[in-house]
Amino acid sequence: MAPKSKATPKAKAPAKSKPAKDAAVAAEAVTETKAAPKDEAAENTLLLQLSTGVVTIKLRPDLAPQHVAQIKALAREGFYDGVVFHRVIPGFMAQGGDPTGTGMGGSKKPNLPAEFSKEPHVRGVCSMARSANPNSANSQFFICFDDARFLDGQYTVWGEVTDGMEHIDALPKGEPPRAPGQIVSMKVAADA
Repeated sequence: MAPKSKATPKAKAPAKSKPAKDAAVAAEAVTETKAAPKDEAAENTLLLQLSTGVVTIKLRPDLAPQHVAQIKALAREGFYDGVVFHRVIPGFMAQGGDPTGTGMGGSKKPNLPAEFSKEPHVRGVCSMARSANPNSANSQFFICFDDARFLDGQYTVWGEVTDGMEHIDALPKGEPPRAPGQIVSMKVAADA
């Protein structure tokens, strides 16, 4: 019996060490796989800091890649920091992104061609404001308080609020509000 027991541990030892090594390699691969989507998610998330708290916005490059790219570029430049919500209509939407606070301004970047989709304008949806010209979106955007399906297919949806909608709800109302709510900062989560 003694020789059998000695042979058994020797036979099992290599089998145990190989799965442990394979498990370590597999765990490392899983960690690397999970890191890429996390970085991608952070790259496609905006953190909109208002005086009342943070609003988290999931960007939708699948719907509007050019609009998302411009919003991220403007956020990274600090363009939106200090800009007010100049038009806030209860039951409809809150509009901001104009550095003049009048609804007539924009950035120095070129206007964007429309990227209309079938995505519905419902509570929390972020969409681009524009003039009568469908290809005139630049920096102004709005966030829907409620369903606004009559806008579907006419305005570019570029994101959706995933957290902090109560801070949008709390913005002072008016066209313009007497004391407009202000964007303290807007950052891409990957940079925060």
